[in-house]
Amino acid sequence: MVDPVRSRERMVREQIEKRGISDPAVLQAMRTLPRHRFVEEALAYKAYSDSPLPIGEGQTISQPYIVALMSERLQVEPGMKTLEIGAGSGYQAAVLDHMGADVYTVERIKKLFFAARKRFMDMRMFSVKIKLDDGTMGWPDEAPFDRIIVTAGGPEVPEPLVAQLAENGRMLIPVGNSKQSQELIQIEKVDGKIVRTNLGSVAFVDLVGKHGW
Repeated sequence: MVDPVRSRERMVREQIEKRGISDPAVLQAMRTLPRHRFVEEALAYKAYSDSPLPIGEGQTISQPYIVALMSERLQVEPGMKTLEIGAGSGYQAAVLDHMGADVYTVERIKKLFFAARKRFMDMRMFSVKIKLDDGTMGWPDEAPFDRIIVTAGGPEVPEPLVAQLAENGRMLIPVGNSKQSQELIQIEKVDGKIVRTNLGSVAFVDLVGKHGW
C-alpha cells in the first residue's frame, strides 16, 4: 500500500524543490493536497510520479513540477481573483485554492466538468467556482481577473483573455504552432500595455475553442 503522505513529501522534495521551486505557499499546497484523488483509482499508485497522467477524454493531469512552476510564476496572493482555463481533473484549481486565491475555472468537456465539480464538493472546496463553457472566451461576467492560468496550448493568446486581465495582472499560457509542443508565455498588463516573457518549452494538450485550435 502506497503511503500518500510520504509520497507527497517525496514528490515535493525530489521533483519540485530540487528543480528550484521555493514558494512556501506552492510547496505547502502540494504537500497537503491528496493528488491521488484527482486521478482514476486504477492510476492512484502513479499519482505522485514525475509525469503527466491521463484523466480520460484525451486529457491529462499535468506533471507535478509543471503545476508547481506555473503556480509559482503566477505569483498568486491570498484573495486574488484567479481564472483557470481547462479545469481538467481540478488539481491545478485546488492548488490555487489552497494558496488562497479566489478561483474561477472553466472546462469545455462535460464529463470532466461534472467529475471536477463533484471532486470539489466531496473535498469541501466550496469556494471554487466552475462552469462548463468554451474556455477561450474566458468568464466575462466575472472579469477582470488579477491572474489567469491556461492549462492547454493554443496557436495564439486568446484576445478575450487579454481583455479580461486586470491592470497589473498576470497570465500564463502555453502558445505554439505545433500541437506537440509550445512555449510557456507570461503576460503582464502594465499601464494598459502587454509585456510578454518566454519561460521556455512545455507540452500541453490542445486548447480547443473559438480562439484556440
